[in-house]
Amino acid sequence: MARVALGLGVRELAEAANVSTQTISRFERGEELKPATLGIIRATLEAAGVIFIAENGEGPGVRLKKGG
Repeated sequence: MARVALGLGVRELAEAANVSTQTISRFERGEELKPATLGIIRATLEAAGVIFIAENGEGPGVRLKKGG
């Protein structure tokens, strides 16, 4: 959801995070990844303007920074 909200394709996110496209696909399917890899993907998305919202009774989510 975050990738799409930014208008990024799988290839663009993979390149920005310096991971393979298969890694992004596995991440989006909910497959287990190494914590360091998750951290890299998260940091890349945050640098692009994504804010991760913690579980608040209705599930976790994301939104874009204002003016982002």
